[in-house]
Amino acid sequence: MKHDPLNDALSKINNAEENGKLECDIKPASKLIGRVLRVMQENGYLKRFEYVEDGRGGTYNVILNGNINKCKVIKPRWSVKNTDIEDYESRYLPAQGFGVLIMTTNKGVMDHSQAKSKGAGGKLLAYVY
Repeated sequence: MKHDPLNDALSKINNAEENGKLECDIKPASKLIGRVLRVMQENGYLKRFEYVEDGRGGTYNVILNGNINKCKVIKPRWSVKNTDIEDYESRYLPAQGFGVLIMTTNKGVMDHSQAKSKGAGGKLLAYVY
């Protein structure tokens, strides 16, 4: 634990969803975790989240809505060309059009459909469905 903060955050969200919790706290907070949470919120997997400064790296208070079946970090972080996104989509997601691959690109953190439409490749961070 504490070696990969993004992995810790997503496993905390996944465990809270499996146990039927309505909210969870993620600490320490980072910009990358905040951007991944924003992508999850834009795709309807989270109700909302807010950053709370506590003087020790901060905390994200995440309000869940029960839509997550599974969320995990992709290790190693594969570099993906725009033309190869569909191959990784079929590898990590259960069905086409179901779920989201979260990527970091030179245009920011976004889901795989935004990356395809913008013509951007990047590195895979996580998947959610």
